Amino acid sequence: MKIRRKLLLALAVSLVTAGLVVPTFRPAYAASLAEVTSFGDNPGRMRMHVYVPDNRPARPATVVAMHGCGGSGPGFYSGSEFASLADRYGFIVIYPSATQQAGFGNCFDTWSDAAKRRGGGSDPVSIISMIRHVQQQYTADPDRVYATGSSSGGMMTNHMLALYPDVFKAGAAFMGVPYNCFANAADYPPGSSQCTGGNMNRTPQQWGDAVRQAYPGYTGPRPRVQLWHGTSDTLVPYSLLQETIEQWTNVFGLSQTPTSTDTPQANWNRRRYADSSGTVQVEAYSIQGAGHSLPSAGMAAAAVQFFGLTSPTTPPPTDPTTPPPTTPPPTAGACRVTVAINAWNGGLTENITVTNTGTSAVNGWSLVFTLPSGQTITSGWNATYSPNSGQVTARNVAYNGGIPANGSVTIGFQASHSGNHTRPSAFALNGASCALA
Repeated sequence: MKIRRKLLLALAVSLVTAGLVVPTFRPAYAASLAEVTSFGDNPGRMRMHVYVPDNRPARPATVVAMHGCGGSGPGFYSGSEFASLADRYGFIVIYPSATQQAGFGNCFDTWSDAAKRRGGGSDPVSIISMIRHVQQQYTADPDRVYATGSSSGGMMTNHMLALYPDVFKAGAAFMGVPYNCFANAADYPPGSSQCTGGNMNRTPQQWGDAVRQAYPGYTGPRPRVQLWHGTSDTLVPYSLLQETIEQWTNVFGLSQTPTSTDTPQANWNRRRYADSSGTVQVEAYSIQGAGHSLPSAGMAAAAVQFFGLTSPTTPPPTDPTTPPPTTPPPTAGACRVTVAINAWNGGLTENITVTNTGTSAVNGWSLVFTLPSGQTITSGWNATYSPNSGQVTARNVAYNGGIPANGSVTIGFQASHSGNHTRPSAFALNGASCALA
């Protein structure tokens, strides 16, 4: 037997050397984030990162996890809990990075005519290419594909479920808007948007028709939908949660009255909409007092559970209400800050990327900076902010307390201003001054 194997190996080597056989290799799997530079048709000019856990079934599920405006795939990887859940439950996570601009910087295209047509181009086609690549490269299960995302990524979650109901099994949208809420690129930025201006109100039939027109003639099963929104969100108004509920319940032919309501955790109010068989097709979480800052601790786990990716024999995640411990006291270290501002009359949004340029990880952080005169923070995401003007301290939330060496975290806020929309000054991370990029 050994002699036969040696002969076969020698024959294979000689064929490869002669150029008659193209060698194929099993991908080198490692539990780390990896960029894929060539994944197929990419009309959205997007970047793709993928996280493949070491332990997974032969045909793993796929979760597409999408960042908010101004963010990136690697940023959402480090700032959310989906990768750690992938390690626990064995699914693959795709982290797309948007590059589209609509006056707001690196947002997923949910506004263009191309993006609103199935197979029309732009970001949706790029995302489908990423999914197909993972299915080919890692034998991922085409019947277990899920979408999730925050803010712009939550908007794209609803968008992809409408355009490709035959691809996705379910989705979880954090702080999103209904499909086809934006009229065009000019309608996207806050301050000028009819969609997010706080007055958007269509009938359930109108919202449902928009989804049905996204894939005319489709009669197959629809992906189940989970929705999340903070009641104090002013960037993407909380009222849009109800509009999105109306859209998806209409698509499923369900009553606008929930079949059940409960409070799974403190300040998490959940409404569920089940069909005649008792299957929950739509569920919506109202997070009391939360601004534009989701998902926070434990919410990704609830989304993965809604997808059906948690095994009943697998130990549950740690208590999601308990933030991960910090290393006391948080250590000071070198840092670099990059600021991106989008301003309009009387308001602005600002994304701040903090890079740890030190040689050791930061475990638990606070970022102090001084707001220009006349600016007042009205809501924020990925951090808590206090006070809302003058010298402000932003502190990590439960899911992004660690910044590895050469790693970064992106936070942001919406603010009002009286004419001065310049960037803050005097940034300091854990007491150490940061360089401004």
